[in-house]
Parts: sequence; C-alpha cells; structure tokens
Amino acid sequence: MSIMRWVLLLCLPMMVVACGDEPPAKTASNNQSSQPVSREAAGEQNNNEQSSDTQSAQQEATDKDTQQEAVQAPEPSEPKAAVVAASLEEGRALYDKTCKVCHDAGLLDAPKLSAKADWQKRLSEKGLETLQQHSAQGFNKMPAQATGDVSEAQVYAAVNYILEQNK
Repeated sequence: MSIMRWVLLLCLPMMVVACGDEPPAKTASNNQSSQPVSREAAGEQNNNEQSSDTQSAQQEATDKDTQQEAVQAPEPSEPKAAVVAASLEEGRALYDKTCKVCHDAGLLDAPKLSAKADWQKRLSEKGLETLQQHSAQGFNKMPAQATGDVSEAQVYAAVNYILEQNK
C-alpha cells in the first residue's frame, strides 16, 4: 500500500501539468525525411531554420506592436452626430407604451406627467439635452430607455412630448 502512495505522489504532479490550459507544443513536421542529409544540404537547412527563426522573432515584435496599438485606441476624429428627436406623435406613442408606467404613478421618484412645476424645475436646472441624455442612457433611478428596438431619437421625442404637456 505504501508503494502505491509513493507512485501516486510522484505521478500526480505530472498529471496536473499535463492538464494545463496551454496548447500542445509544436512538433517537427512530418515532411522531414529520416534519411541522412549531405553537409551542404544540412548547411542550407540550418540557414533556413535561422531565417525562419528571424522571421518568427520579427513577426512576434510586429504582433506586440500591433497589440500595443490596439490597446491605445485612437481618439475619434469627428464628434458624434447630434441625435434629432423623432416626432411628438412617436414620442407620445413611446410614452404610452413605456414611460407611462412610472411617470403616471410616480414610481422610483419619477416626476408625474401632470407635475408642471417639477418638470419646469428640471428643465431649467439641467437643460433639454441633459434630460434627453439621461432618459436615453439612464441616470440614477431612471433606467436607460434607448435599448433594443428603441432609438435615442424616439426617447428624445418622448422627453419632448412630456415637456410639451407641461408648458
């Protein structure tokens, strides 16, 4: 029994190493013949191996440079185009379909559609663009609405519809 323990203790590390995440090492290709090679041919083969090693080193250096460039993403050269709100009719449709649930009941501290003073205060403090962005992308308790099939333009239209109702 004692011998079995020693065998297991010695073999266990080898089994663990064999199960690693790394891919198997590359082996010599099967194209090489097992026949003896002349000295001249052997010299050419060594030169070819050296040049392939050099090419491999150059490729690795290029790959590292490419990876570094990929990590350092370039700054966008042009600012993102402004989103133009859809029509008030589309805004009303989205409000009735999605926004009404929270804004009619005041859930999650959402200002009610009929709370004119609350909407005017938000509009004067934050501005139209900020209200539209917060509605589209989410802010505090307000979940992002420009998801799935709903575009930012539709969300902006819903905000415009709400503000239009509170003039």
